[in-house]
Amino acid sequence: MNNLSNTPILRLAVFVTALCLAIPTYSQITLAEYRQSVYAASPELANAAAIKEQSYSTMRQERTSFLPSLSASGSLKSALRRSAEGDKFWGFAMQPSISQTIYGGGAIRAAFNQAMTGYESSQYNEQAVMLYMRYAADYAYWNLSAQQLYKAATDEYVSIIKSLYRVVQERFAEGYVAKGDMLQVEARLSDAEYSQLTLQNNYDVALHSFNNLRSSAQSGDVILLESIIDSIPMPRRVTVEELALRRPDIQMAELAIRSAQWGTKIARSAYNPTISANVSGSWHTFTPNLSNKTYVDGAAVISLSVPIFHWGERRYAVARARADERIAENNLENALDDMLQEEADGWSALNNSYSQMQSSLKNLQIAGENLSISTYSYQEGQATVLDVLQAQISWIQIYTNAITARFNYAVAVSAYMRLTAED
Repeated sequence: MNNLSNTPILRLAVFVTALCLAIPTYSQITLAEYRQSVYAASPELANAAAIKEQSYSTMRQERTSFLPSLSASGSLKSALRRSAEGDKFWGFAMQPSISQTIYGGGAIRAAFNQAMTGYESSQYNEQAVMLYMRYAADYAYWNLSAQQLYKAATDEYVSIIKSLYRVVQERFAEGYVAKGDMLQVEARLSDAEYSQLTLQNNYDVALHSFNNLRSSAQSGDVILLESIIDSIPMPRRVTVEELALRRPDIQMAELAIRSAQWGTKIARSAYNPTISANVSGSWHTFTPNLSNKTYVDGAAVISLSVPIFHWGERRYAVARARADERIAENNLENALDDMLQEEADGWSALNNSYSQMQSSLKNLQIAGENLSISTYSYQEGQATVLDVLQAQISWIQIYTNAITARFNYAVAVSAYMRLTAED
């Protein structure tokens, strides 16, 4: 792709280059560097990382249910009454215990698998947030680039009209042009200077958004080492199969179905038989404690619990869990439909912006040649000032359209990369 380049814009390119060289090097930044600064400052990404850490801890916590547990209890007592000799009765007991669930009706494994599914989903959620923040960073970067070009173009436009105004003033003083021609140029200059102030404000707003996204207190201008007028390659269209595997929201929707299925097993397992084993010991004094002697005792117990009748509670619990499965399946269908539409819309916007960009470059070349010819013809007395003004207006409008087309294309590329989860 060709850059925005033609003869009338040569001074604009020199102006932009001089502006870049005048800014301190510490404010220079590439798109990749800006993305990293946005990632580092993003509270959304920090929350996504915290959610992932939380899900990982939940998964590890559920895993401990497979392992035996050790607990202990103890007591120390002293009776209020006294013995015949006047001594108080006292005693203590210490009871360690080891418990192991042999079969929990499938609830333990189902809960662990559900927690593991939640951890996988949190990883995809972090990826989705990362894609969103990358697009936000790209938009802010390209928007600032566009506003810099708008501002530079308007500054150049004002400079061109001032040059014409000086020529008209000289010719008016020599009596070659009417005062109406001079007033028309003066009005055009005033309008251009007004637009210059508006675009300066737009640039300031874009710069504030640029710095705010990376949580920077820096207020000065920055040098963007990449620009919307650079060659940005056209992405390859992603197939439906690739898209479904890449999109984190689709993966999360599929995991939601799996989590709901594990939830159904958890609901059902609550009404299955359970088997557990317990080994406990005790070290305590005799009761009543007449000799201050102690002894050690122990027991091994295997427990079986069988739910028999709960008035249909299991049926309702399982039906509710299966309803969650159906909801998750419907959500996946909606996500797939949205995915297909978003990809189709994104690809159409990408191709449309590319075509507009190519068309604007051709129009810009024609407008530049027309402006050069009109300006030269006026200086030679072969054209009126109205011809020059019209050529100037046409040039600035078409140049602005070219910048807009470049910006739209750059944003469309970033949007398509987000929609297709492109690295």
